[in-house]
Amino acid sequence: MTTTIAHLRTALYLATFGVPVLPLRDGKGPFGNCRACAKNACGGRPNMKRAGACHCTAPCHAWAAATTDRAIVTSPLWTAAWERAVCVGYHPGGSRLTVVDLDNAAAVAWARETLPATRIVPTTRGQHWIYRGVMPSHNAVRPGVDIKSLMSYARWLGPGTGAVTALPDTVRALAMKEDTTPAPGEVVSSLPERAPWNRSVATGCRHTERYVRTGLDRGLALVRARTESGAGSQAFGTARFLAIQHTHCPGPCALDIAGDEIVAAAVSVGVPEPYARRAVTNGLQTTVRGAA
Repeated sequence: MTTTIAHLRTALYLATFGVPVLPLRDGKGPFGNCRACAKNACGGRPNMKRAGACHCTAPCHAWAAATTDRAIVTSPLWTAAWERAVCVGYHPGGSRLTVVDLDNAAAVAWARETLPATRIVPTTRGQHWIYRGVMPSHNAVRPGVDIKSLMSYARWLGPGTGAVTALPDTVRALAMKEDTTPAPGEVVSSLPERAPWNRSVATGCRHTERYVRTGLDRGLALVRARTESGAGSQAFGTARFLAIQHTHCPGPCALDIAGDEIVAAAVSVGVPEPYARRAVTNGLQTTVRGAA
């Protein structure tokens, strides 16, 4: 069996199971755009970062070309690419998956100590840990660790071993890389004072004010205790924990007001306000049903 036929068969097999595939060239990168799409002259694909009108059926636009359409995968334009491809790529986010790409032995050792067990695929230098769920893709979230999910591609290196488990908050938090806490006295940003969360603004909450206030205050204390680093990630965790408690409330629960308190706590120990607000917003929105 030639390499071309092997890659094509692998691609068709994956497409059958709903995995969007694309050919990868020498260097393990996607093929360049065709002339009509070069330098994004076509306006880009609708599912790229910015909306566009491109409907090109060539393997253009990197991860956005990934498809499960067998007619496209076997088309003349793609066949020409398969003849030069060195491996099969796929779009993890299109399969509702996230790949934690561990690029060396140290990164693998860190994952074994830190992350929950899941399906593992050996790579040339390390491992891919596959989780069920999607998130934004980020490179270099820590030494030797990349996250590939939405708007990204990964190499297909086989099915791996182990059961695929749910994407943990530990991995989501990695994507929210924060600056180290500045020197004492340096002002990062200032927030206007807002009224704290209480029962009067959460008229549809099923919990008592004491219950919510106690949990929120403990979370705020944990954020403020991160004076060296990690306050942003702690803010994300606090916001997510809070949102989970209110998943079944009829609402409104005024979690945006509670979120403002978490943001302020993170800013007070040096987290830049835009990052703190993004971390808290992501935390509040990671539940199936957010209460506001």
